[in-house]
Amino acid sequence: MKQILLVFIGGGTGSIARYLISKYLNSTATGIPYGTFTANILGSLLIGIILGLALKNNAISQNAVALLATGFCGGFTTFSTFAYENHMLLKSGDFITFFAYTIGSFVIGFLFVFLGMFLVK
Repeated sequence: MKQILLVFIGGGTGSIARYLISKYLNSTATGIPYGTFTANILGSLLIGIILGLALKNNAISQNAVALLATGFCGGFTTFSTFAYENHMLLKSGDFITFFAYTIGSFVIGFLFVFLGMFLVK
């Protein structure tokens, strides 16, 4: 029950942080979702660091993993918004931004998870 509460608290906090980043960074003029991209990339780096610490000699507790990785990073990053924004880019015919955003999100996201894990080695 304790871990469920930790995931709940972390998820709510992460969602609020993502909302604020998206509110200030997403461009309504160009339709480019800089905020979602930033949240997903930062979340990838954070989860790499958190899980890297958890794997490294149990340097972080399971409760901290539940709060930070599952909760905060789970609420902070978002696949549903990413998918919706890609749909809107396709619908508007902005194929260049669509491809750059999609490929950049996946490639940079993976790289930042690896970077996070590398940083804690």
